[in-house]
Amino acid sequence: MKPLACAIALLVFSNLWAGSARGQDKLRAIGQVDNSQKLLEKGRARNLKQLPTPGTIKLVSYNIRWRGGEDLDRLIDLFRTNNEIGGAAILGLQEVDRNKKRTGNVNTAKKIAEELRAYYCWAAPPPSSHAKEPQEEETGVSIISPFPLSEVDRLVLPNEGPGGRRRAAIGATVHIGDKLIRVYSVHAETRIEPKLKLEQYRFVLNDALKHRAVDATVILGDFNSWQGEVVDETEKAFTATGFATPFSKGEPTWHTFILKLKLDWMWLNGLRVQSSGIGRSIGLSDHWPLWVTASFEKPQAIKPEK
Repeated sequence: MKPLACAIALLVFSNLWAGSARGQDKLRAIGQVDNSQKLLEKGRARNLKQLPTPGTIKLVSYNIRWRGGEDLDRLIDLFRTNNEIGGAAILGLQEVDRNKKRTGNVNTAKKIAEELRAYYCWAAPPPSSHAKEPQEEETGVSIISPFPLSEVDRLVLPNEGPGGRRRAAIGATVHIGDKLIRVYSVHAETRIEPKLKLEQYRFVLNDALKHRAVDATVILGDFNSWQGEVVDETEKAFTATGFATPFSKGEPTWHTFILKLKLDWMWLNGLRVQSSGIGRSIGLSDHWPLWVTASFEKPQAIKPEK
């Protein structure tokens, strides 16, 4: 990396790291599956799309950076028509607002599902444990599919970020014909040290172990794996437990100015990849979407990490 790039990188990530280098003992928190209704929502479009059981399915993961207004309309159109991310059987989204001023208090997941004639679920983390005054609810995570969803769970990830901030994942079982896919959309914390970040991923992996009677498992989303050692350890953790990905750890998924980083992942078990890509021509977010088309194969047993 050139000296100017190094300087900018250090400036950006010194700010990212500032909250994680101090008082890590105070950041410890136990992850939990919390299905209280306030920050968990499930629903469906009024007019559902009727689809035959497909031979192959498309999966998309995208941190949409809370798009609203015209940007949200453009995004929905891409989910319909774009040759990379259009027509997905499963959309896993992050930074999805529901009741925030910046996006006009629009229920984003519900609107996308209504326009795509699909089922949806959405979850957000609890408010900061340090907050002294009422806050807007945090941005959330979502799974959207034209196929039915069941066993929807809100996962509050372990280990607080700066200011007591929490992060969340959502899990749901997608019913595609007679096949069941357990899917997780994850939004991990940015500003915690690597070992605490990896504990967030392992929490989701351990939840997947509870759902053995499925034909495939997918864990996707924004892992915020910007530290090099986290990228390496993420690959080790998921491959050791029976998952595979078509995306190499060297492929960036996030960009700003001259910086490009590997933050987003899609891990598969029980699916054979037919094609995949990163939608670098899609510029609605600072993240690029990941997409995969895949067919079913015999799943490997998901193993606890040693």
